[in-house]
Amino acid sequence: MTPPRPPVLEDSGRRALTVAAIVVIQALGAVFFVADAVGDILSDGLGLHIAIECLVAFSLLAGVVFGALSVKVILAEARRRDEALAVASGALADLVRQKFATWNLTPGEADVALFALKGCTANEIAAIRGTAEGTVRAQLTRVYAKAGVSSQAALVSLFFDDLLDVDALKP
Repeated sequence: MTPPRPPVLEDSGRRALTVAAIVVIQALGAVFFVADAVGDILSDGLGLHIAIECLVAFSLLAGVVFGALSVKVILAEARRRDEALAVASGALADLVRQKFATWNLTPGEADVALFALKGCTANEIAAIRGTAEGTVRAQLTRVYAKAGVSSQAALVSLFFDDLLDVDALKP
């Protein structure tokens, strides 16, 4: 069985942390250059060298602002994806519970059916549940009969059919 994927926010959080660290370094550099430019203007007046230094300092400051906004966008997108994933996961869980109830699965059959939906083989399900493979095969046969299908792939397709918006996939 494959391990569950981490929430998108964790991946984006690392990326946002990296960008935030760069933004902090840029901010420190911007503060230094702006302070240096102001000091130079106060002591020497505004010359070409000082004007270029000010341009560089304010460009760095613009980079800091852009970096900070990028962190905000990355985190907002990660939150949106995590929320969408939670909604989809909840919808799938509700659909599974509803179908299992409609099919009147026993607790053992529901357990076996859930592992089958996750892609486990009869042998793997037997090992996970600590039962004989023959028992699992018999339960799977009953699940398939109650669901009106003849295979694990067909069982999975019942759920995909209900979750997919076929009209949304058309060009």
